[in-house]
Amino acid sequence: MKLVNYQLQTQIEYLSENKINSHFKDYLKSVLQDTTKPYYQRADYIGLSLNEIKSKIDTLSSDISELQALKKKLSNALEIAKVQVAEIFLANGIDRIDGNIISSLTLTNPTTKTKDEIIIKNEDALINLGYVKFSVDLEAVEKALKTKEGKKELKKFVEVTPITISSPAKIKVNIKRTSVNNTQTVETDEILVIEQEIENEDEKLVA
Repeated sequence: MKLVNYQLQTQIEYLSENKINSHFKDYLKSVLQDTTKPYYQRADYIGLSLNEIKSKIDTLSSDISELQALKKKLSNALEIAKVQVAEIFLANGIDRIDGNIISSLTLTNPTTKTKDEIIIKNEDALINLGYVKFSVDLEAVEKALKTKEGKKELKKFVEVTPITISSPAKIKVNIKRTSVNNTQTVETDEILVIEQEIENEDEKLVA
């Protein structure tokens, strides 16, 4: 594993559309014009520098994908935990527990909402009517169905089925406003103590 960047690689990383980048150009010219090194060595140097940038980009892309997957997994796990904690609270007749660091644990109210599911019966007809992106534009169809003209125009081609979506009660963590201030105060006090100790040590050294 290469631990040190090529000089050319480092200069590439600092390139910007908002800069003149003259230093990079001058350095690259000096590399190409350096006849003390074989042409293939100069080519390798430039090529490897560019490949290292590409390798970094690939690594970052992989890391981003993994982080996004982890974020999704943790978000799902958090929602499951909130629902299951709420279920235990409800099963035991608990609607609130006060905390020390946090303010309290309370329950959110369960909610229910109805959303229309659009079933396309004649996709070609909708496309010919202009409700299309690369396929049927469902957003445009949904907007059109909210108007009298749209309903009349589309009633032969789509079917609207109401779908009820229920959200269970979830646990909610309520943070005390003062707890943040207390934490900041403690951190500030610790810094002041450390600074005072340093000052005392300096005074001893001077004495």
